[in-house]
Amino acid sequence: MREQPAERYVVGELDDHDEALPNVPAPAEPGTWQAPAALEQHLYALLTRHATTEWADAEAEEEARGDLQLAYLEALAEDLVYVPFRREETSPEPGRRTFHVYDTAVGRLVAVYTRGLLPRPHPYLVFEAYTLRDLADDLPDDVAGIAVNNQTPCPMLMSADAEERQVWRALHHEHWDEDGRAERLVTLRTGAPPLGPLLHGLALGAQMCFVNGEAWNNPHYHGLGLSTEHERLAKWWGVTDRAEWQETQRRLLDRDVTPWYWEFVLDARNALAHRNGDGRLQAVDATAWRECVELTLRERAAQVPEDEIGPDWEEFVAHVVGLVGQVLRYEARFRADGLLAADAAVRSVAAWDIGRASMMARWGYGARFATRAEMREAVVEASEAAQSAHTSWQDFSAGYALGRCLHFDDEEFGGWYQEMLTAHRTLTSDPTSPWNTVPFHVPHGAGLGS
Repeated sequence: MREQPAERYVVGELDDHDEALPNVPAPAEPGTWQAPAALEQHLYALLTRHATTEWADAEAEEEARGDLQLAYLEALAEDLVYVPFRREETSPEPGRRTFHVYDTAVGRLVAVYTRGLLPRPHPYLVFEAYTLRDLADDLPDDVAGIAVNNQTPCPMLMSADAEERQVWRALHHEHWDEDGRAERLVTLRTGAPPLGPLLHGLALGAQMCFVNGEAWNNPHYHGLGLSTEHERLAKWWGVTDRAEWQETQRRLLDRDVTPWYWEFVLDARNALAHRNGDGRLQAVDATAWRECVELTLRERAAQVPEDEIGPDWEEFVAHVVGLVGQVLRYEARFRADGLLAADAAVRSVAAWDIGRASMMARWGYGARFATRAEMREAVVEASEAAQSAHTSWQDFSAGYALGRCLHFDDEEFGGWYQEMLTAHRTLTSDPTSPWNTVPFHVPHGAGLGS
């Protein structure tokens, strides 16, 4: 039987580049480097303080060096570290990965990086994420050490012998907090695009980035490493290859993933408000809204051949009419919790698809299903769609939250809702939030940004 040819790796053909590993020059003046994120700034501060201190003698310096390494390791233990692999040498099963080991004068070393220093995704060299404990377990026994953040202003060479690996495991047990890495606003201090459509489009994913504890303005998405990103896309979206990513990305940008009748119900109220003259959505009578939804559905059905209606038509009509009450109950809770202003209502749930489209572009890029150009184009298209469908970040937030709740929450006001409420409160109040630093409407013709 003839062997099937390997599938073309289109992303590799289109997206190859020379920035596979971080290469960040150290500043000439100690202590002046602006790190991309808080962890790298902390590591740099530790190293700078040690380097600029005058020690009484060699013994004092050696003791301080041990304290420095422990403090550095403690910081690593609180977050993930990233190890580069050739694409063909990694695997979803950690035990089947082939670490790239460097033979050096001080022994066999493996390169390790912190998240903020990762370069833009490379099609052939990828990163896998590890906790310090998992790294201790999975590194080959003959690896003598790890070179952390090599060729950056915050490098550290660490022993990886059996005794040191036990220290790593102990520090992981002491410092690792899975929940502590989620529900936090992370903003890259360097490396983000300038103000423009690309940055605005990235900001559309801020709610989900907050929930996951990822930098909202990072155009070089690696997420939780290649294998975990593949796993998450397959689990939540059924996306396992480039073609499936392209289809899902297009459907999200076209707002074709959210059920059409959610927007239909909201549009009915918008039309009634406009017809009433003052345009106030809250002034629309609920009974008139329900009647409008049902009448419009039945008028549309009257134009369709009877044999195409289907046996569940009446049940469907009841469900759609019932959405009016569901929306009103969610809006009442939104107002009580401050997610909606007292005189506001949800105009559209377009944000639910558009916000996810912004994230899907990044997920596809990190999974090597999309090229850098495709990611950027999709994010900018999402930016344009959001500005067309919504009026402000608050309006976008309410639409996104309602879409998420209609999809997952079933009026339980549980975790799916509480995450959105916490995200909304943080993104509206934190001065570093994109909702306070990026205008919702980007001037037409503004530059794309880098």
